[in-house]
Amino acid sequence: MKPGPEADRVLLAHMLECLTRIDEYTGRERARFDGSRLVQDAVIRNLQTLAESSQRLSADVKATEPQTPWRELSGFRNVIVHDYLGIDLDAVWWVVEQDLPALAEALGRMRLRLLPSA
Repeated sequence: MKPGPEADRVLLAHMLECLTRIDEYTGRERARFDGSRLVQDAVIRNLQTLAESSQRLSADVKATEPQTPWRELSGFRNVIVHDYLGIDLDAVWWVVEQDLPALAEALGRMRLRLLPSA
């Protein structure tokens, strides 16, 4: 996909879909996450995909949400991908519970800014 506003729209939609899936799988309940390796694997996979997509967003669109920790999100992706034998599930849940709601809000605002003008 060629970089630009259309690519950013696709990536943002994809990232929001990852967040929706994480909510669907966990029901925002720690017990549901802790109680199923399948749910844990699904959440981790969607976090990986979300973080990978964030790395492909244009610098211009990321600049519209400077309070979002883009570098940390990228770093988290590297931990998930490269340290898969040592993933700390408590840390994963902390991200889900503490970081994802604000990220979802930021992504929603970004998506609105990129809507084509009528």
